[in-house]
Amino acid sequence: MFKSVEERIPIKEIIVKQVEEAILSRKFLPGDKLPTESELGTQFGVSRTSVREAIQILSARGLISVEKGRGIFVNKITSKSVVDPLKKFLQLKLDKDSVLNLTHARQIIEPAIVREAAKNRTMEDIEILTNDIKDLESCVGDYEELAALDMRFHLNIAKATHNIIIPLIIQPIHSLLPKIKPIIFATVEDSKVVAIIWHKKILDAIINQDEETAFNEMVEHLKLAELHSKKVLEIAKTLNK
Repeated sequence: MFKSVEERIPIKEIIVKQVEEAILSRKFLPGDKLPTESELGTQFGVSRTSVREAIQILSARGLISVEKGRGIFVNKITSKSVVDPLKKFLQLKLDKDSVLNLTHARQIIEPAIVREAAKNRTMEDIEILTNDIKDLESCVGDYEELAALDMRFHLNIAKATHNIIIPLIIQPIHSLLPKIKPIIFATVEDSKVVAIIWHKKILDAIINQDEETAFNEMVEHLKLAELHSKKVLEIAKTLNK
């Protein structure tokens, strides 16, 4: 199942990465039991100490739980499993200014991007964006999946500009959103419904090649994103008390 450790980087980080990838790619589903520490040590070709350190990291991230006498299990995604890692992230990495700066960067860049997308979109782009919305509507998965589908729509708008530089610009900004978006879907009431409504408005403008409406709809959409980000910060502040 897992590869023997050979690279000259911290062993526990290699183990964490492989186990995390196995869970995220659904090789192990929520509720599944992982191999024991001893079995993992054999598969990775490392000591149980290294495995134990990796298990502690994965548990802290909310991906797994260790049940004494029973074993190691993949966690189901709940609002708590999203809130706790985000709480730690905000404590260590992000403050109020950083979160809002991220949103403000999107407000500066993405309305201009959608204007170009409305101008240059093809029928294939319309089909892709339509499917993005359908996938978001039908998604009953975890909050990370909802966040990924939300961001996919915005990335595909960037691709619809047919300027190869634009997706390269937007992707680093979007790479920070998995720290924020899941908690929004977990705690902000009707956030999924609101996202779908605004995505449809934006898509309608793109379909009609109405550049100014597309621009304005994105502006309004990202104003809501700012409000949601502020709610996330308030939640994190409450949790940290």
